[in-house]
Amino acid sequence: MNKKIGIIGYGSMGKMLLCKFGESGMVSNDHLFVANRTPGKILEAPDKYTICVSNKELAEKADMIFLCIRPGDIKTVLDEIAECVNDESLIISLNGSVPFALLENRKEHKYAKVIPSVTAEIDRSQTLISYNLLVTEQDRKDLEMLLSTIGNTIVLPEEEMGMGSELVSCMPGFIASMFDVICRSAQKHTSISPEQVKEMVLSTLTATGELMLEKNMDFEDVVERVATKGGITAVGADIIYERFPQVTDEMFEKTLEKRRMTAQAAQKAFGD
Repeated sequence: MNKKIGIIGYGSMGKMLLCKFGESGMVSNDHLFVANRTPGKILEAPDKYTICVSNKELAEKADMIFLCIRPGDIKTVLDEIAECVNDESLIISLNGSVPFALLENRKEHKYAKVIPSVTAEIDRSQTLISYNLLVTEQDRKDLEMLLSTIGNTIVLPEEEMGMGSELVSCMPGFIASMFDVICRSAQKHTSISPEQVKEMVLSTLTATGELMLEKNMDFEDVVERVATKGGITAVGADIIYERFPQVTDEMFEKTLEKRRMTAQAAQKAFGD
């Protein structure tokens, strides 16, 4: 890829993308640029990448500009780089709470929203992408090819990015929470060490997922394979199907409400 990639914000996500893009070999090191509000922090970036002294400098050089910053900082950064951005460049926000309408109010331009997962660390992210109407087909191909270096890409309409984020970006946290509870509960009934319980559950969890994907199985298919009628697994599965839906319904209600509140706060920050 001959595109110049710029990353504004050297927090955990900006650092991860910079390293992953560089390691992939798809982008040459001299085509990777990074800028950060706190100069001292960005000095940690490897010397093989170009450290820009300002967001403006980065915006002048990059064909793709990743905004790896907090929602409250997006307006300030957009205003700062507005006159420096090339008309053909693509601005990519890693925050799903700021709608395209607010971005376009600051500057009419080509925008994408990208939501990676923590599983990008092992190149298995299910990365969500949404585009505004000004993005070209070539822009889409270039961005999706770049993001394929950290896993799969899933294109969604903007209005579905919220629930999409719950299912791929938040889901590792949800899954870890659920199985943490399972392991803690198991400890009450066994002398097996916590470390071995965790290893047993995690190995079974990942193997079950791979089995389902490889064999194109539904969740019900797995239950049917394992839970004989009136058997031990069936007793446990019945309790989960009876009681767990209430927990998950409440979880999504709370998280989506929090997402709406975050979007409202972002809108307030934009002054619109």
